[in-house]
Amino acid sequence: MSKRPPVTAAVRVLRKANAEYTEYVYEYGRFPGALGAAEYIGIDPHLTAKTIIFASSDGDGVVVLMHGDQEVSTKALARVLGVKSTVPASQDQGRRWTGYEFGGTSPLGLRTNLPVFAQKTLASLETIYVNAGKQGFVIGIDSRTLLSLSAARLVDVSA
Repeated sequence: MSKRPPVTAAVRVLRKANAEYTEYVYEYGRFPGALGAAEYIGIDPHLTAKTIIFASSDGDGVVVLMHGDQEVSTKALARVLGVKSTVPASQDQGRRWTGYEFGGTSPLGLRTNLPVFAQKTLASLETIYVNAGKQGFVIGIDSRTLLSLSAARLVDVSA
């Protein structure tokens, strides 16, 4: 299925930075989530990065990038943030904070200036495959470029 890539806030950030990336547009309903994206592209799910929005017990939002085949430890994330607890944000919170719908959230071009944390092992990947602002729209991008553009702080929050 060949669709035209959308121009999202994330794409605008990439264009402004003259970043190189490869676009993948596919039917999200057939290939949902990071595992679906990996299946569509034909890569190991470990090479994908889920963009997950969390709410802290202080009411603040944060973005976490995690390998597609791993989960985030909310306790480890709370320790990193120095808060009592963290929980995945509701769809409404996530949409308000990021401007994106769940399943298409990108760490780039966020509506509000949320801190971005990335599982430290993502930095060892040559290319990361991550959502680009719309369900069924993923980019492959050099890990250093993505981590730099998102101003991600490397942490160990894998469950």
